[in-house]
Amino acid sequence: MTDQISVESVTGVDLTLQIAGPGTRSYAFVIDWHIRLLLAGAWLLIAYYVFDIALTVKSAAGFLSILPATIVYFLYHPILEVALRGSTPGKRMAGVRIVSRDGGPPGTSALLIRNIFRLIDSLPAAYMLGLVCCFVTANRVRVGDMAAGTLLVLDNAAAERSLQRIEALATGSQLSLDALELVDQVLERWDSLESASRIQIARTLLRRLDPGADAGALDALADANLRAMLQAHLNSNTAAAHV
Repeated sequence: MTDQISVESVTGVDLTLQIAGPGTRSYAFVIDWHIRLLLAGAWLLIAYYVFDIALTVKSAAGFLSILPATIVYFLYHPILEVALRGSTPGKRMAGVRIVSRDGGPPGTSALLIRNIFRLIDSLPAAYMLGLVCCFVTANRVRVGDMAAGTLLVLDNAAAERSLQRIEALATGSQLSLDALELVDQVLERWDSLESASRIQIARTLLRRLDPGADAGALDALADANLRAMLQAHLNSNTAAAHV
């Protein structure tokens, strides 16, 4: 049984996603269950108060009170998961999100299929079948996930932002991905590095990025110039990849 999957982006940079376990999944569900129960209950209280005063609509009170509350309760998950692209308030609070098997955002049809199969996952009671599936399946998925081709993963926002940053940089540079990541990391940590260390690292990187450069001239460059040259390599469309 695996607790993580490795997803390869279009640039070839791998992103590891941690699979959410049954405990985290249940925690997210309990939060969402309380939210939708409170929303449905709030509507019933408001409707009761309104219809209790407006005696002329007493005959329609039951229908007009129960129908919206039922819609809120049963359509909470599909509507929010589609609107929030695989998330709900409960999932966000629990730090999880729904993704497709390739790690991307799930499609609307997949989310709807996933929610339709809640009827099966909830059997015989209290989502027992779905919970058991999460313990015994390879990627801790329930029946709805298997039918929809989705996974529930920990929402590693930092890793996702890092991947998106590298992908954005890759569109404006001809550096190899290894070189791109290395230069980006050095520049990102530039201010936190000791002056002597970052100067040495920068000179070493620049020699590897441009073997034909004048070593003497490179050694004479100041801190700010070295940083500017690394930044130019990162953004250049003509930089050669030698790392």
